[in-house]
Amino acid sequence: MNMEQLERIRTGKGFIAALDQSGGSTPKALLQYGIKEDRYSNEEEMYGLVHGMRTRIIKSPAFNSKHILGSILFENTMDRFIDGRLTADYLWEEKGIVPFLKIDQGLAELEDGVQLMKPIPGLDDLLKQAVKRNIFGTKMRSLIKEANPIGIKKIVEQQFAIAKQIAGYGLVPIIEPEVDILSADKEQSEKLLRDELSTQLSALGKDVKVMLKLSIPTEDNFYSDLIGEPHVVRVVALSGGYTQAEANEKLAHNHGLIASFSRALSQGLTDQLTDDEFNAMLAKSTQDIYEASIK
Repeated sequence: MNMEQLERIRTGKGFIAALDQSGGSTPKALLQYGIKEDRYSNEEEMYGLVHGMRTRIIKSPAFNSKHILGSILFENTMDRFIDGRLTADYLWEEKGIVPFLKIDQGLAELEDGVQLMKPIPGLDDLLKQAVKRNIFGTKMRSLIKEANPIGIKKIVEQQFAIAKQIAGYGLVPIIEPEVDILSADKEQSEKLLRDELSTQLSALGKDVKVMLKLSIPTEDNFYSDLIGEPHVVRVVALSGGYTQAEANEKLAHNHGLIASFSRALSQGLTDQLTDDEFNAMLAKSTQDIYEASIK
């Protein structure tokens, strides 16, 4: 584990940029960026275009360590280059931004009100590759749709079982049990989730470090105890489908919770913008998200 990176994530002012849409969400991410499906004819071309989009974001002067602490990458991005350097090395050496890797393979079918992660075949090989590529930590997402105690317990147990495996490689896992912002019983789900997270955290070995990525809670400062928990490096918030303005407004009411936005970060950025327009829009987004994160 890189101690300089750990300290930056633990105490730095700023937020985590999530640039990790993958698989089925890649065409959606490209469409949001203004690239329609008729612009590519196979997966390789699609991933080439999405890497072009991510490279443009990462190389922008607006994408800087003054506002951004870390960035979450997709596996395909980890293995690609920016200006002759592997993406993770470019991020850290050129930008001072800590690299993370998305490792999950998407969601299983809905059961007990939740969607667990699908199995992750070849996880050990991926984690070895991540270490080789100078990745600091990982991210894995599951989804809570209903306040079902059985389902929420299963979600948290699955997240922590894999987190321990990840920590064994010296990587810091981001545990992401997202609560659907449209859920009718979101607040009740959050209560159940907080209890399960506390239980699992208290059972971790004292040297194990994790991060939590959670939906912005219905009740302000609801996760304060988790933010102060000794095993927890940082608690970050996902935008979850809120617009950037909504997500920032809600985040600003939660002291110590910082952003890890994906769609809300790239909102409005398109292939058609000139570099000046693109950089100005990204600069405004990073500034606004940063300000909501440091409150």
